[in-house]
Amino acid sequence: MVLIKEVCADSYVDKAGIKGGDMLFSVNGYEIRDVLDYRYRTIAKKLEIEYIRNGEKLKTIIIKKDEYDELGFEFETYLMDEKQSCMNKCIFCFVDQNPRGMRETIYFKDDDSRLSFLMGNYVTLTNMSDEDIDRIIEMRMSPVNISVHTMDPELRVKMMKNKNAGKVLSYIDRLHEAGIELNFQIVLCRSVNDGDNLTYTMRKMEKYHDTLIGVSVVPAGLTKYRDKLYPLEPFTKEECAEIIESVNAFGDRCKIEYGKRLFFCADEFYLKAEMPLPEADYYEDYPQLEDGIGTIRSSEDEVNDELSYTEVETLEKIRELSIATGEAAYDFICRTVEKIEKMTQGKTKCRVYKIKNDFFGENISVAGLLTGSDIYTQLKDKSLGERLLVPAVAVRREGELFLDNMSLEELGEKLGVAAFAVSNDGADIVSNILY
Repeated sequence: MVLIKEVCADSYVDKAGIKGGDMLFSVNGYEIRDVLDYRYRTIAKKLEIEYIRNGEKLKTIIIKKDEYDELGFEFETYLMDEKQSCMNKCIFCFVDQNPRGMRETIYFKDDDSRLSFLMGNYVTLTNMSDEDIDRIIEMRMSPVNISVHTMDPELRVKMMKNKNAGKVLSYIDRLHEAGIELNFQIVLCRSVNDGDNLTYTMRKMEKYHDTLIGVSVVPAGLTKYRDKLYPLEPFTKEECAEIIESVNAFGDRCKIEYGKRLFFCADEFYLKAEMPLPEADYYEDYPQLEDGIGTIRSSEDEVNDELSYTEVETLEKIRELSIATGEAAYDFICRTVEKIEKMTQGKTKCRVYKIKNDFFGENISVAGLLTGSDIYTQLKDKSLGERLLVPAVAVRREGELFLDNMSLEELGEKLGVAAFAVSNDGADIVSNILY
């Protein structure tokens, strides 16, 4: 049963007499607990809706509509209840490595299976029950994104510090047998789940190949705030190269046997190993793009496609601007700027600044973890031109805040330049530099 915050005027439920403040109890005899129940049960063309007003007896209405039509309910939260928080104490958890004094939401660890389906979040399965798995199978919620890390039950318990972490691996078998598509993630920790254990894990995962979309192998992010946490060290250049070789050898064999590579290394491994990124066809339509697998290659190809049909008129005056980016994307952004400056015959002057992550520490190189304070400190005495472009992944939609609570507007004011957030999309990058 969930609280109805309000109803949209002239909607199905408004015309049926339901009001804000009523409690939605069931649809076609099925109790409604959250957004998944609601979405699944309200698809039908004929609905028998039960609700409660002012704690009185159940009231019932019948609504006839077209399939997938919105009913007009508005709820207090997107999930219609509270997010499920993580019950694990993972040795590599990034949230535990944040400094004090950041906004409260930064410290919340979610492990909500509903967000796996709705938003693409990864879940560990430790928050789930047999009934939750039954519901996923009944509703055909697919794909399910799972943070696995290791297929060794005992090691998984050690890595997550949760006694149930090993047992719930059996849920993967149930999802696979039901035909639910799966995405796996392996956060690789040096001297913990790498080496022989990584090989063991990939072999165990291979049996799910018919429903497995892909497996992302990513390095654990290590900030400078690891006091009293499990002792982890970053991978060396040579170790990164070995990991790439191991994962790719396994992926090459899967490509031959199953027609798809399945296993992919994050861009960070290639950058740390100082190895060239694979070409686009390696990534097979980028199934793990949101997990940092092929992000740079995808963006660079999009930039090249955009430039191939972009007609640049002769500019009347020289336009100057600047870009702030993380260490990982710096070379790619420099290549992009060089191409655009050449196209515009020098009329576009764009300075690219590599921002070192002093806030989280030197081991963090991705653009998504840049802070406003680091950008300001490192650019306050630099020539920035007419405007400054920053990675959109570094700011959050709520007020366009960086992780250190500085807003994009405040950054621009402090630097005395108009600041704009730019996505990883190639067209967005090109258009923001050119126009």
